[in-house]
Amino acid sequence: MHFNNITIQLKARRETLQVTQSILADLSGVSLRTLKQIESGKGNPTLETLAKLAKTLGMEVSLQLKSPQLEP
Repeated sequence: MHFNNITIQLKARRETLQVTQSILADLSGVSLRTLKQIESGKGNPTLETLAKLAKTLGMEVSLQLKSPQLEP
């Protein structure tokens, strides 16, 4: 999943729950500035930060790694 999809899903979930950025920042322990950067696609959050936001929103983060195709 691309980073943009993650930020879109987090923002959509926040809006669905009718939670302001300020409240989400307070509840998750993530700074408001960082949250705004993430939602605008300009931030570079750690997995820990994404996990905090996701957990607060009742979501979970899963990571899939893909191996490049090796030519015979």
